[in-house]
Amino acid sequence: QVQLVESGGGLVQAGGSLRLSCAASGRTFRSYDMGWFHQAPGKEREFVAGISRSGSSTYYADSVKGRFTISRDNAENTVYLQMNSLKPEDTAVYYCAARDRVGSYDYIQLYSYWGQGTQVTVSS
Repeated sequence: QVQLVESGGGLVQAGGSLRLSCAASGRTFRSYDMGWFHQAPGKEREFVAGISRSGSSTYYADSVKGRFTISRDNAENTVYLQMNSLKPEDTAVYYCAARDRVGSYDYIQLYSYWGQGTQVTVSS
C-alpha cells in the first residue's frame, strides 16, 4: 500500500504559477505509475497528467499541454505538478493517485490509491 499527501495548493491570479507536491509513504513508491486529477464543483474527477514509474514517460490532458509539467523524484518519494499560465478554468481540487495496473493513464479506475486533495483557485 501507499499513502499520499498533497500540498502546494492556494489562490493565484490568472497567468500565475503553482507547484503541487504529493508525498508518498512506503518504500515501494517506484513501483507505481502516478497521476494527477482534478475535480471542479459539480463535475466529475478528470485526468490532468500521468507519469510512468521511472519517470521516463509523461502524459497530459489536452487542456494542460504546454502549461503543466509532471515530474517525480523516486529518491524522495514525491511527485510534482508544475502549473504555469494558470486559467480560471483550472480552479479545482487536485488529487494525486497511484496505480500498479497497466492501461491508459487517463482511466481513473486503474488508480487504487488517492490523496485527500489540495484546492487550487485561480482568480480572473
